[in-house]
Amino acid sequence: MYDSEPFHEPDPADVGSRIDPVLARSWLLVNGAQHDRFEAAARSRADIVVLDIEDAVAPKDKDSARANVVRWMKDGHSDWVRINGFGTPWWAADIEALAPTSIGGVMLAMVESVDHVTETAKRLPNIPVVALVETARGLERITEIASAKGTFRLAFGIGDFRRDTGFGESPMTLAYARSRFTIAAKAANLPSAIDGPTVGSNPHKLSDATAVSSEFGMTGKICLTPDQCAAVNEGLSPSLDDINWAREFFTEFQADGGEIRNGSDLPRIARATKILDLARAYQIVPNDYGISDHSPAPTDTYHF
Repeated sequence: MYDSEPFHEPDPADVGSRIDPVLARSWLLVNGAQHDRFEAAARSRADIVVLDIEDAVAPKDKDSARANVVRWMKDGHSDWVRINGFGTPWWAADIEALAPTSIGGVMLAMVESVDHVTETAKRLPNIPVVALVETARGLERITEIASAKGTFRLAFGIGDFRRDTGFGESPMTLAYARSRFTIAAKAANLPSAIDGPTVGSNPHKLSDATAVSSEFGMTGKICLTPDQCAAVNEGLSPSLDDINWAREFFTEFQADGGEIRNGSDLPRIARATKILDLARAYQIVPNDYGISDHSPAPTDTYHF
């Protein structure tokens, strides 16, 4: 049965907490050279905090930024770190310094081949690796990268990809690239891909960009400032309309006997189940909201 208790969207003023990286929507990059920003990031609504010792840090500051991150981890934190790409002068040092810490995972920059991931995963056993694909070469190999042993999720490095290819930023221009990420992740049975960031503080631009991410099946997005996280979380969560539809569908389905009636029922059961699972996981509705005795459709996957 489905309860009739009201539910509410989360209060944007509430401080968020880290969640399962399989489900994480907002991935907040924080400059590793700016240790004074770590605490604010920890209190933010980011689903995952990613301390950045790659693009955000000048070569002369790499060692000190890495040391900042190691100290933070040794203080009992377990955030993620964006490390320098395989083949750079800093990759091995990043891994050696971080391996003994409580790091939650790594976002590996400039992934262009399978061995970039496998070599990183080999040196960081049991640590999830998000493969950040940022070049034409990487995109051409994205199916193999997604299937590589050690790849946890894919992420789209939009800025470097545009610099590498000369593409513009419009959704139409990047549609092919985003589609490749989503299809490769799905084919490799990975959680859906993480989209690249939106530069600037314009809330309408961020909202529109997050809607594009969702439209292309991407269920995470890199954030550049803490104040972007709430909007990204909202935009990549089931909407109230989605939740109401799922509840109404199951209510009608059960009232009609709870048996498959036509070819559209299985896809609708799968979609409704995903919506309610995510709504509960993101605490949009209570944990017991919309519980059904009907098993998920055989084609069900977690993200919708």
